[in-house]
Amino acid sequence: MEVRVEFLGTGTSQGIPVMACDCAVCSSMDPRDKRLRTSVSVEVGERRILIDAGPDLRQQCLRSSIRDVHAVLLTHEHMDHIAGIDELRAFNFVQQRPMDLYGSEATLHAVRRMFHYAFADVKYPGVPELRLHTIDHRAFEAAGVGVLPVEVMHHQMPVQGYRIGGFAYLTDVKTIAPVELDKLRGLDVLVLNALRIKPHLSHLNLAEALDIVADLKPRRAFFTHISHLLGAHGTVGATLPPGVELAYDGLVVHSTTA
Repeated sequence: MEVRVEFLGTGTSQGIPVMACDCAVCSSMDPRDKRLRTSVSVEVGERRILIDAGPDLRQQCLRSSIRDVHAVLLTHEHMDHIAGIDELRAFNFVQQRPMDLYGSEATLHAVRRMFHYAFADVKYPGVPELRLHTIDHRAFEAAGVGVLPVEVMHHQMPVQGYRIGGFAYLTDVKTIAPVELDKLRGLDVLVLNALRIKPHLSHLNLAEALDIVADLKPRRAFFTHISHLLGAHGTVGATLPPGVELAYDGLVVHSTTA
């Protein structure tokens, strides 16, 4: 079965354009340089899974006409990845059921803390209805879709990447242990963060991301979680090797579940 992936956002925590910045990228007229905070929609058959729910979730869902979401996979607790969880209540109303959220124990602890009103004994009418599922290193099912978690390190913070068939999505990566890297062999499509040109403490830069792609050899690779310091889409994209591209908001790619 085919996996359809739509990039809802491909920017870093500040997005592009960055507020109060007039650099060439933030001033670019190329629509591919307009980047909301990072998230993807993954469709397998009639099931749709979101990976992360950042502060631009409402705008992203309206732009992409998303009317149903069956589960949300969370990578980690940083605000650019979970600040939009309250917006999921719109799907509660339409689907008449709680939303299933999957994440590590630490991530879900943060969700309970930040959105405490959704878990109160006495709830205000209209708060999001959330059903939390703690994951570890083992494969699991979300909305009937098989998912393999891949743990990476964001400096000293563990972050969950996810593999669904021949597709894998990793964001906020700095290092990957060999045992986790082996989970990413034989991919059809790899999505990986590439923050900027210069090295960064907690994110892969472009050269480091290219090294991982060269090791794993997926059929296609797409870079996301891009800052304005990487450079303009057209300029940087032209330097990449065959089979490697910069993702952009609204881009749709297809993979397989095999």
